[in-house]
Formats: sequence, structure tokens, C-alpha cells
Amino acid sequence: MSQHAEAVVIEGADPHLYNEDLAPTAEAGRTWTWTSIAALWVGMVVCVPTYMLSASMIEQGMAWWQAVVTVLIGNVIVLVPMALVGHAGTKHGIPFPVLLRSSFGTVGANVPALLRGLVACGWFGIQTWVGGSAIYTILNAVSSDWFVGSPLPVLGIDLWQFICFLGFWAIHVFFIAKGTESIRWLETYAAPFLIVMGLALLGWAYVKAGGFGEMLSTPSQFVAGGEKEGKFWDVFVPSLTAMVGFWATLSLNIPDFTRYCKTQKDQLLGQAIGLPPTMALFSFIGVAVTSATVVIYGEAIWDPVALLGKMGGWAVVVALFALVIATLTTNLAANVVAPANGFSNINPKKISFKMGGYITAGLGVAMFPWKILESSGGYIFTWLIGDSALLG
Repeated sequence: MSQHAEAVVIEGADPHLYNEDLAPTAEAGRTWTWTSIAALWVGMVVCVPTYMLSASMIEQGMAWWQAVVTVLIGNVIVLVPMALVGHAGTKHGIPFPVLLRSSFGTVGANVPALLRGLVACGWFGIQTWVGGSAIYTILNAVSSDWFVGSPLPVLGIDLWQFICFLGFWAIHVFFIAKGTESIRWLETYAAPFLIVMGLALLGWAYVKAGGFGEMLSTPSQFVAGGEKEGKFWDVFVPSLTAMVGFWATLSLNIPDFTRYCKTQKDQLLGQAIGLPPTMALFSFIGVAVTSATVVIYGEAIWDPVALLGKMGGWAVVVALFALVIATLTTNLAANVVAPANGFSNINPKKISFKMGGYITAGLGVAMFPWKILESSGGYIFTWLIGDSALLG
């Protein structure tokens, strides 16, 4: 056995079980500190689906603080398995599919790895659609809606919506072709910018509405006399399940990232700082801005892409461009690495990490993600609940 710069090279290893992408991380490749893991989580958390999930709970009847607390509880719950599973990645330097071999065998490990990979393919499609929608909105913002057309048969979206979706998809394919280092580079530099843009959006909403609006002072619809009196648990339980399911995928394949950590303290501290607090903060931004839109536009707009489309002006172009970049960083880190490794594990000799990434990209398109996001109810109860059930 010998070592090169980042991975352990095992001479004479079975090519049906081994390639350099699945090999244990060598000492030289363990360069991540707790700040690296925290930054990774910030980059993944600050995204449109996080904003949409918290805001959509308002539509289901929750008060703002109930929605934020639900998000926080869900992430504290999922942090426990996240840290425990991440421990193995740091200790052995191996990715998720290889770790599974100790429990399921070399053949059986493909089953859970593929289940996790298919869920990531769905998330990949959702995030790609969100980014493509932002590009579509930018084009119409600078052209007075020149690109708006009639929905295409079967697809249910117009031609330029589909072209923008495929264009954003092609950008992902470019970074997949460049490998994991390009993904890490993009993640590091783009994520902090989105935090600034999120806070800027919060400030805009506060100034424009003269406060965050009545929604933050309005009780939930579950109180006595409310529209959904006595039905709090009917909404809270599936919402909490959805919140756990939101990052349940990463609790499985977190070794794909913690394998690069220097110590166990780095992976544990980084996750504790990067996940629950950031989710709570950004979910509050989603709830507060949605509340302000009731005052500004007379309706609750929980989709930030639709909101930016209403704002108008060149500031919208800048904001949407930032949204496109940040969505790209989230999607590549959260929804490409795991399935790419999973598909590679099926046949390491023929499927590299890059080929696994191409397969992920193809399946993400085939899932028609815009159908999943047609309504907040469909987003929470169709996709996220199914996501949680699949992962078991």
C-alpha cells in the first residue's frame, strides 16, 4: 500500500471494489478544519428551499415563531446522527458507500447508497429548477417579459423556462467535469456572499414595509376561534418530519465530507455551528420577508424568485445573479457528491466520480422538479415527506 497526495493507493486492489475516488483519504488530504465544515454547511443551508420551507409553514397556519422553532428542533434532531455518522468518515477517511460495506457487504451496500443517491437526484432537480427560474426572471426583468411564452404540452412550462433550466443544468455539468476541487472552491467563495444578500433582502423588506408586517404579531390559526383551531399537531408533526427529512440525506453521507477533516473536534464543532444556527437564521429571514410582502404587495409571497421578480429594477438582476451562484454552490455540494460516489460504488472500474455526477444530472432532469414545486403543500407533503419515508 502506498500514498499519493490525497488518497491511499492500494496496489493490487480489486477494481470492482476500488478506484481513487473511493479510496481512503491520505493524511495529506485531511486539510479541513471546523471552519471548513461550518462554511460548507453555511453554503448548503443558505438556499432557496430553506427559505421556502420555513415560509410555507406560515401558509399552513403557524405563527412565525412556531415555524422557526420547528426548523430549529428538526435540525437539532438531525445533528445527532450527523455527528455520529460523520465520526466514521473522519476516523477511517472513507466515503459513505465504502462505509456501508461494513454493514451491508460489498454488494448489499449498493442498495442504501442508491436510495440515498436517488433522493439527491430529486433534490438536484429541484435546486436546478430554482436556479433556472432565477435566470428566466432575470431575462424577463431586462426585456419587459419578452421571454414569456405559452406552456408546452406535457411539460407544463414555456420554452424559455425549459431553456433556462437546461442552461443552469449545463453549468452544473461543467463543474462536475472539473471535479471535486472546483466544487470546493466555488462553495467557499460564493456562500458568504449569499448571507450578505439574504440580510440585505431582510433590510429591504423592513424598510419597504415600515416593519415586518402584521404576520409577526398575528397568532397562529390553531388558537381558539382560529381557522384551524385544534389542528396544530396535524401540521406540526408532518412539518417537523419534513424538516428532519430536509437534511436527512446529508446525515447519511456526511462521511463524504468529514473524511477530509483533521480531527473529530473539527467535524463535530463545525457541524454544530454551521447547521442549526444557520437554518434558524435563514428560516427567520424567509418568514420575516414573507410577512412584509403582505404589507408591500397585499399577499404572502413565499417564493423568493417570484418576490424578486415583483421588485423591479437592476437591483433585482444583481440579487437574482447572486441567487443563481448560491444555488449552484448548494446544489453541487449537497446533491452531486453523494450520488456520484454511490453510482461509482456500483462499478468502480467503469464509473468514476465524474461519470456518477453525469448520471445524477440526467436523473435530476427526468424527475420534472417543477411539478414538485407547484404549491407549498406539494413541496412539503409530497416531496419532503416522501423523502423522509424513503430514507426510513
